[in-house]
Amino acid sequence: KCNKRSKEEAEKDGFTLSEVWESYSEWSAYGVAVPILLNNGDRVVQYYSPTLSALQLYTSTLIDDKLWGKDKSDKTSSNDNSSCNIQTTADRCGYLYCQYDETTAPYDRVPFTEKIKELGKHYPGLINLHCMNLSPYSWIAVAWYPVYQIPTAINVKELSACFVTYHPLFSLPQASENVKLEVEKVEGKKSKEEEMCLPPFAMVSYKMFGTLWTNPKTTDYDIALRHRTAACCWLKQLNFHHHDFNFFMSRQYQNY
Repeated sequence: KCNKRSKEEAEKDGFTLSEVWESYSEWSAYGVAVPILLNNGDRVVQYYSPTLSALQLYTSTLIDDKLWGKDKSDKTSSNDNSSCNIQTTADRCGYLYCQYDETTAPYDRVPFTEKIKELGKHYPGLINLHCMNLSPYSWIAVAWYPVYQIPTAINVKELSACFVTYHPLFSLPQASENVKLEVEKVEGKKSKEEEMCLPPFAMVSYKMFGTLWTNPKTTDYDIALRHRTAACCWLKQLNFHHHDFNFFMSRQYQNY
């Protein structure tokens, strides 16, 4: 997802987490429109709703929430699957400030921005932290589930495909060659007015079968496999048991 920033601002100032969440506000409310060409030649626009699938915030220094008027004792689990104990000693990833893993059924989940606001009540740093405060091991996973098409497509089972994308949450100077923030030109705008993006470094899918999604004459399947392998390696490295990832992987080869 992109947020309008100049190239100079992106490289010099980085970003705050609140800017990241704000960039999802419209999609969270209305869904994101994805144009799709069906195998029969018809065109539809499918809308996907983003929800928070998982996140981990690691900081380079120990964060005291009292700086934002919140005491650690105010934190409760409130059935939100989040970690309620701030890590007071650093490991190779840094200090674990908070983590979250969604286990609710897909269509019972609250919108993305609503969940972030809910977690932000217990973890103010989730809203106020700057990317420079985070370690390179901070990340977020976003689940994308289809909600409707325009016009409605009847009996096109491939349109039930859903995805989880993994995105880094760290600053430009810390970005690696393969996982980095990109600054892209906004069409129709001046060259200085560009968009700062957090591109996914990994992705897993469910029900992504058929030539609608992977053209056998291209490298589509290999790309999807690389993204899936990247997700597996990332989670294994962090020893994080991601519910959506495990669910998707357990059903990779099932017919539907």
